[in-house]
Amino acid sequence: MKKLVLLFSVLLSVSSCDKIKSLDIFTKKEEKKEPVVASVGETNLYLSELESVIPKGISDNDSIVLAKSYINTWAKQQLLLQRAEENISEVNSNKIDELIKAYRQSLYINGYKETLIKQQLDTIISEASIEDYYQKNKDNFKLNEELLQIKYVYFGNDFLDKEEAIEKFKSTEEEDLEDLEALTINFKDYQLRDSTWITYDKLLQKIPPFRYETKEKLLKISKFIKKEDSLGVYLVAVNNVLMRNDIAPLSYIENNIKQLILHNRKIELVRDIEKTLINDAIKNNEFKEY
Repeated sequence: MKKLVLLFSVLLSVSSCDKIKSLDIFTKKEEKKEPVVASVGETNLYLSELESVIPKGISDNDSIVLAKSYINTWAKQQLLLQRAEENISEVNSNKIDELIKAYRQSLYINGYKETLIKQQLDTIISEASIEDYYQKNKDNFKLNEELLQIKYVYFGNDFLDKEEAIEKFKSTEEEDLEDLEALTINFKDYQLRDSTWITYDKLLQKIPPFRYETKEKLLKISKFIKKEDSLGVYLVAVNNVLMRNDIAPLSYIENNIKQLILHNRKIELVRDIEKTLINDAIKNNEFKEY
């Protein structure tokens, strides 16, 4: 509160110095009975409005700078609005009124539809629905970037069991994989059983030394690749590769399919709502055609 009082006092002082007229802090022309910090014609800017845009916790000087900037912006907008209202033609004014009316109606209608959608939309999507949608629309899910499935581990140069980790990583035996998992507490990063697909660009981010390899070399299935940098050692196996224009795997686009299914349900629900609305209106003699 102390900061606001100081701010208001300074603003009054600045306004006086700038010879801003008619700054009646308890104006009788407005319903609000609170301090006014600026006015343009019959329009006032109140202290409470200014207070709402001043972040809490900033210094007094910053508050004053921010307040003056806001007041100047507000004044410019009000002056431009008043000049526009004074100079706009009646034809253009009517067009603007029609646009405002249409926009207002649109806001009401869309708000009502969204309320009904929230109440009635079935948001539960089964795995069977996702699979069915995927199979029926596969051609729409062609990749525009390369994807890879990889297994990898990353450990620091100070890791003591490097040779054991390399040996276990190369192996395809389940027992060796379990032994490798027992060492993961010492790894900086790893991905052993995860079948997640990643893009080629993300692969380069995850494994920086790959940035110095050709794209053709990396986009090949490979059982073992070892790379090192100043921080540690990367062990990588490229288990699968998909190229541009290949069909995206379901696991990679599952969330997108869920959104598409929900979107289609929304459209269908809105159609049903509108159809029911018309039928009920006709039944109740609220809608008639002549």
